[in-house]
Amino acid sequence: MIYWLMKYVFVGPVLRLFFPTKVVGKEYIPETGGAVLVSNHLAVSDSFFLPLHIKRRVYFLAKSEYFTEKGVKGLFKKLFFTGMGQVPIDRSSANAAQDALDTGVRLLKDGELLGIYPEGTRSPDGRLYKGKTGVTRMVLESGVPVIPVAMFNTDKVNPIGSKMWKPGRVQIVIGRPMDFSRYEGMSGDRFVERSMADEIMYRLMEMSGQEYVDIYAAKAKQNIEAAKAAEGKGPGTVTRLPGTKAS
Repeated sequence: MIYWLMKYVFVGPVLRLFFPTKVVGKEYIPETGGAVLVSNHLAVSDSFFLPLHIKRRVYFLAKSEYFTEKGVKGLFKKLFFTGMGQVPIDRSSANAAQDALDTGVRLLKDGELLGIYPEGTRSPDGRLYKGKTGVTRMVLESGVPVIPVAMFNTDKVNPIGSKMWKPGRVQIVIGRPMDFSRYEGMSGDRFVERSMADEIMYRLMEMSGQEYVDIYAAKAKQNIEAAKAAEGKGPGTVTRLPGTKAS
C-alpha cells in the first residue's frame, strides 16, 4: 500500500511534473514472473525514476541502516524507503553477501521484479565500470531472464553531492531480455558467472554509449579520492584518473 501511495500520490506526480521522462522498450517487461532489471547507475535518483515508469512493482536491495534509525525521523525514513520498494540487507554481518543473494533469489522465485546495479555503486564520473557477479549468481539460481536498462541524464538532474535535484528531462531505455538458460545448473562456476557479468556490461555499454572501464567502480572511487587528496581538492569535486579522457 505504501509503495503505491508513494508512486501514484506523493512522490510520483512530483517527479512526473518536474522531470518529464521518455521511456523506450516497456514491452520488454514481462507482465508476470520473476526477472532481473540490470541498469547502469549514474545517480541516487535512478532508483526513483526506474520503478516510477514501470507498471509492476520493482524491488531493490538496500542497506539496513535506512530502516533502523531511531525516533520519528527514523520512522519516516523506514516508511519512505519501504514505500520506494527497498528491501533491507544487513551489510555489516559476516554473511552479508550471502544474505543479499538469498534475499534476491527468494524475491525472484516469488515472481517479483528485482532491480540491480551490477556495478555495485554509482559511477563516480559517468563512465561504466566492471560488473560484479552477484547478479549472475541470482540469475543462475532462480532461472529468470535478465532485462538490461540504460538510464540517461539522471546524473544531470541529480549530480553527485547535490542536495537538491535540478528539473530536467530523463530517458530510460529498456532492452530485449537476455537469456542465460544455456548456463543452467552452473551456479558457483566462477568462469561462467564472470562471463555472464561481462556480457551484461557489454550490453549496457552498447545501450548507454558510456565509456567502459575494466575496474570496479568502488576501486575507481578510491583512486579518485586519493587523487583529490593529493591535489588538495574538496570532497565534492569530481577528478578524473590520470591518463584517462573525458566521456
